[in-house]
Amino acid sequence: GFFMQTSEMLRKICMRNLVRKYCRGLTAERKAQLQQKVVTSAVFSGKKEGYLESLSQPFLETRLKENDLNPKVLQLIRGENIKYVTPVIKYDRNGFKARERLLVLTQSSAYVVEMAKIKQRIEYSTLKGISTSNLSDGIVVIHVPEDNKQKGDVILQCEHVFETVTKLCILANKQSVVKVVKGSLRFRVGSGKEGTMVFTVGPEPQVFKDKTGQLTVV
Repeated sequence: GFFMQTSEMLRKICMRNLVRKYCRGLTAERKAQLQQKVVTSAVFSGKKEGYLESLSQPFLETRLKENDLNPKVLQLIRGENIKYVTPVIKYDRNGFKARERLLVLTQSSAYVVEMAKIKQRIEYSTLKGISTSNLSDGIVVIHVPEDNKQKGDVILQCEHVFETVTKLCILANKQSVVKVVKGSLRFRVGSGKEGTMVFTVGPEPQVFKDKTGQLTVV
């Protein structure tokens, strides 16, 4: 009994040292990867299609460099540390027109940017929720509070959905507000109105407004 306990203790100590050594040998980049992937796992594992395939793909620090941004935009968000930039497709809340935008994440806010204009700014402190579907689409809805400053929730399609959502919830420190939904999801259009988005499976991926006025994501 005593020897078993001792060897068990030694095994634990040895294990701890190995882990510590391993961690010390990790580059900052590798460490950041692991920390991010742990969050991705907590949020998506077993819930969203494509999660397992995403495991082997390392997250990039950013998809676009700071100097890919328009100087005007850089001036408007100067003083805020830019952490991540990625191209996105934004769907209008009303007619669901698809528009090419950039999503810029700083240490304090998320910005939806069109060329030289900031279309929407969401301070992380006010962020109410982040929704994605359980299917393999790249749709992300950022839910914002109902106030005069915000035009409504933001509907985006992201090519690297796991990466983008992980960066967003780590920077905003709001892992708990990410929801993976099945079937359909409600979003706020602004001025008290709501819209519905429906997720279905089909032969080819598409996003369109159906006859009932809903945004259908296939």
